[in-house]
Parts: sequence; C-alpha cells; structure tokens
Amino acid sequence: MNIGVIRRVAALPGLSVSELKAMWRTYNEAEPPPFNRAFLVSRLAYRIQELAYDSLSEKAEKRLERIAAENDAPQERKRPPGERLLTGTRLTREWKGVQHSCVVLDDGFECQGRRFKSLSAVANFITGSKWNGLVFFGLKKQEILK
Repeated sequence: MNIGVIRRVAALPGLSVSELKAMWRTYNEAEPPPFNRAFLVSRLAYRIQELAYDSLSEKAEKRLERIAAENDAPQERKRPPGERLLTGTRLTREWKGVQHSCVVLDDGFECQGRRFKSLSAVANFITGSKWNGLVFFGLKKQEILK
C-alpha cells in the first residue's frame, strides 16, 4: 500500500468541512453534495484510493459481474404473510358515505371496472390523495408517530 495514500486518507478526519469540500471539488471535478461531514470523509477516502490504485482486482471484478447478472433476473417481491392477498378476494371500504369494493386479481386489482397495479393506486383513485393501500383497506394498522 502506498504510504502517501495512507497519509492522505488518515488526514481526512482532521480537516474542516470547507477543506473537505475543496478536496471534493479537486478529486471529483464537481460540487460536493449537501451531506454531512462523515459522508464527505468516507467518500473522499474511497475516491483517493480509487484514483491511486486505478481499478479493482480481477477477482473483485468477476464477483461484481456475477452479482450484477444475478440481480438482472426479475425477482418476485417477498411479502410477509399478512400482506399476501388471494386472487378473488373482495376488499370493501366506505369512503365519504360511499361503499367501494376492490377485487384482487393475479396481476393487480380491479375497482369500478378499472384495473390497477397496486392497492395504493386503488386507494388514491378512490380518495384523490396519497394513501397506503393496506392501511386504507384496513389490512395494516397505520403507525402513529409520537
């Protein structure tokens, strides 16, 4: 490991935020993001090493390629048992004096003759505002912030 690189990285925590931002501009040729000091230190440490050592090892590159290939395959989102709805289930909710019902389909939901990809989209259609679909239909308790 290059001793100069080690010294530059070790000096980062002792620098002021304005000095870190100036280094950011030097090493990244861009304005620093509006994040906290710890972020700037960690990203600058990475960037200094990246520039000094040029690239990843062949082993690391192959591993990243394998991970990327695995992530390219579509994966089904796993939901907790309480969030799984069986096809054909009818959900009902009264909203402003009107009874609304929604049917669970294999690939989404149907409400008032329209198809939706998510339960939240159904809730937004009914209310005209952003809602968590599970909360709107009473399938999940809304957490109250204290």
